[in-house]
Amino acid sequence: MPYYQTWEEFARAAEKLYLADPMKVRVVLKYRHCDGNLCIKVTDNAVCLQYKTDQAQDVKKIEKLHGKLMRLMVSKETHSGSMETD
Repeated sequence: MPYYQTWEEFARAAEKLYLADPMKVRVVLKYRHCDGNLCIKVTDNAVCLQYKTDQAQDVKKIEKLHGKLMRLMVSKETHSGSMETD
């Protein structure tokens, strides 16, 4: 399970994976205090996407993407359109 090197690639791939089959996708956030790393993993059991960072500016990006995915997951209507990720 390799890690993505750039945030833009990871966000695009995570969005595409979620929109392909929303019922199978899981999102996991893990913070390791001893290393100072935050890791986000998006998976559907067939594909596993991971991004790891120790930069404070990336934490806001992860928080924003995680919030959007969570809102889509609890929404009652289906979303065929693309999410906007900055």
